[in-house]
Amino acid sequence: MTFDETVSVPAGDVSLTGDLRVPEHPSGVVVFAHGSGSSRHSPRNRGVAEYLHANDLATLLLDLLTEDEDRVDEVTREHRFDIGLLGERVVAAVDLLRTHPATAGLRPHLFGASTGSAAALVAAAERADRVSSVVSRGGRPDLAGDALSRVRAPVLLIVGGRDTEVLELNRQAADRLPARCALHVIPGATHLFPESGALDQVAVVARDWFFAPGRPPHREGGPR
Repeated sequence: MTFDETVSVPAGDVSLTGDLRVPEHPSGVVVFAHGSGSSRHSPRNRGVAEYLHANDLATLLLDLLTEDEDRVDEVTREHRFDIGLLGERVVAAVDLLRTHPATAGLRPHLFGASTGSAAALVAAAERADRVSSVVSRGGRPDLAGDALSRVRAPVLLIVGGRDTEVLELNRQAADRLPARCALHVIPGATHLFPESGALDQVAVVARDWFFAPGRPPHREGGPR
C-alpha cells in the first residue's frame, strides 16, 4: 500500500511544506529540491517523481520557500539565489526523513533542478555521512561554491546538449568535485528538457543512479 502525506518540515524559524509518497516496498527515498521560481508542484519534477515511485523509490517534493517568502521572491528574487538558505532547508528535509516513521530506515538521495542542484550539493556536503547520492537536472552546481569540495556522495550531472552555457558550468563544477561524478548529456535537449522524450531519459538515468550510485550512465558521460 502506498503511503501519501503532506508533511511539515521544521527549518529554523519557518516550516516548509512537502509531499511525501512512500511505496509499499521502498528501496530508498529521494528529496527533490526545485529550481528558482518553481515549487513542489513543478510538473517536470512531479513527472520524474512518479517514475521513481513506480520503481520503488519514496519521494519528498519540497517547497524550499514559505508562501510569504515566495511572494516576496517573485518581486525581488532575493531568495532564489540564496544557496546557503536553500541548502539548510534541504538539510532539514534530510533530517526529518531520518525520524519519520515511513522513511526512518531508508537512505536518502537528492534530486536538484536548476539552483536547487546547488542547494542539494550544499546539503550533501553538510550531511556527508547520510546522503547516498545526488542527481542534478539542468542544474547550477557551480553555485554551491566551496561546498563542492566537501561532497562525498556520488554525483550525476544531467544536462541538455543544447544547453551550452549550463553544460560548460557543469563541466567546471565536475572538475571541482572530489566525489565520484558523471556528466550525462542528453542530445538535442534544452534547459527545461521540453523536447519529446527528454524528461523520460532524465527519469531513467536518475533511477539507475539512485539504485547504483557511481555506476556510469549507459550513454554519454562516465565516472571519473
